[in-house]
Amino acid sequence: MKTIVYIGDSITDSWRHRELDRYRGSGWVTMTSGKIGVDYPGQYQFFNRGIGGNRTCDLLARVKKDCINLKPDILTIMIGVNDVWHEVNEDNGVSPELGENIMNLFIAEVKQALPDVKIVILEPFVFCGKATKDNWETFSTGVAKRAEMSRRLAEKWNLPFIVVKDELQKLIDKTDVAYVCYDGVHPTCNGHEVISRVVYEELKKIL
Repeated sequence: MKTIVYIGDSITDSWRHRELDRYRGSGWVTMTSGKIGVDYPGQYQFFNRGIGGNRTCDLLARVKKDCINLKPDILTIMIGVNDVWHEVNEDNGVSPELGENIMNLFIAEVKQALPDVKIVILEPFVFCGKATKDNWETFSTGVAKRAEMSRRLAEKWNLPFIVVKDELQKLIDKTDVAYVCYDGVHPTCNGHEVISRVVYEELKKIL
């Protein structure tokens, strides 16, 4: 049986159970795992290793425990929003330059330990909502830089890069931000379904 690990922040975490891995949260990780489990029965096991509030530096700190030790065949990564948010709220963010260096180290560590792992990078995103509107310019420009960081890393390492924001925007254009991301950062079930669909379409190429 092959292993898929999803690692990131609260958008990946989505209230997963910390002790029971079969409870993978209420978001796109569970939705995507369900799609794979039905279409590829008995072929994959899944681990959600998102942790709410994580920055890029937090991912690197747990690269061995929450990634390498699980020996994933496929790894998805979504990170970056909290590098900005922690700066806004606590003056403890991570600069784009440092974040890129950290994530480069993260990928290098994983690749050195698991040379055959297939890594997929997801674009971090943010919208103008109740959690971001008071500092919208900071959030907008800051997260855009982290999205570009993620894209550059994908290009450098020749990894698939999944555009998320544009897909969410399509649904927002038909409804509103709160329908898709209730606070501008965290998706509703509708937003999570959008993410799950685009992730699954990419994963099907490597399953």
